[in-house]
Amino acid sequence: MTVKLPHGELNLPAFLPDATHGVVRSVDSCDLEQCGVPALVMNAFHLMQRPGSSTIQALGGLHQMSGWSHPITTDSGGFQAYSLIRQNSRYGSLSDRGILFRPEGSDRKLRLTPEKVIQLQLSYGADILFCLDDCTHAEDSLETQRESVQRTINWARRCKAEFQRLLEQKEIPDAERPLLFAAIQGGGDRGLRRHCASELLALGFDGYGYGGWPLDRQGNLLTDILAYTRELVPSQFPMHALGVGHPANVVAAAQMGYELFDSAMPTRDARHGRLYAFTEESMSFSSAWMGKMGRLNRDWFSYVYVQDKKYIKSKVPISPYCDALCCSNYSLGYLNHLFSVNDTLFFRLATIHNLRFMVQLMECLRKISD
Repeated sequence: MTVKLPHGELNLPAFLPDATHGVVRSVDSCDLEQCGVPALVMNAFHLMQRPGSSTIQALGGLHQMSGWSHPITTDSGGFQAYSLIRQNSRYGSLSDRGILFRPEGSDRKLRLTPEKVIQLQLSYGADILFCLDDCTHAEDSLETQRESVQRTINWARRCKAEFQRLLEQKEIPDAERPLLFAAIQGGGDRGLRRHCASELLALGFDGYGYGGWPLDRQGNLLTDILAYTRELVPSQFPMHALGVGHPANVVAAAQMGYELFDSAMPTRDARHGRLYAFTEESMSFSSAWMGKMGRLNRDWFSYVYVQDKKYIKSKVPISPYCDALCCSNYSLGYLNHLFSVNDTLFFRLATIHNLRFMVQLMECLRKISD
């Protein structure tokens, strides 16, 4: 599947690195392009605080500000309500009107409404916008899930109305129109997931996302409910497995039919010295290699912990199957040294490596689906 967006076509499946504050930490847009990264995810909630909406507009929007000419997806801020407010009510409150945030260490109050979320994302020049949703954990109470689903549906209705109003007001032609996605909530309850999906499909969006935290309390992927949620949405609509970024989890979700993925995990792991490496030639698409992926075993890739003393004098690259800047020019021994002296060059090279791994993984998944 290929999705046409104002800033280019996006071939699916695709992994989108998190550029939460308008930047993928430690790398620039040239590094991302050379890795083959097709698109980025940025966060409207964080960006409205820093650098601020007026600054973003003064700098020409997200694309011009960040030097990134390819598609950008913006998240609405619904997950921040989950990660902050649902964990500690002193950080704000949720109501049918919207979300009120009280940032720590600040006297400011930030209010996000469905209408404001759309206004912000459109003003930033995003290619894919997300409706505001009420995010929950799968193990939250049934009462909490019911409230979340109804609120998510109501907010999505208001988001779409504001989206259409602004498109007409700004006279945005179809070729330049961004896409609007909605997140399906419902926790681990199939009935609520079905109801939420049905209502959102009736409203009509360009794509959908799996809403809610995708892992259980033990950190395992919620495979059953993820698969069920994907089944609720016709295959012609792209679906985003929001927050799914572990390589094995990406493969599992892709086999369920999800086409878009995002997470800070690959880049965060890179900065902490956990690097990803294929155990076999990823680009050969051998039946044995694809079989390993199909069984969802993790022996098709491994972790390389660069700080390990066994790499101090190693002359080999992280992976013989990686063609990115890091593995083409530098040894594990040198990376071990950079890590030990805490040089920022390590962060850049390691981030480039893990992102190239994710891009190669997407190339393989696209080959399998063809």
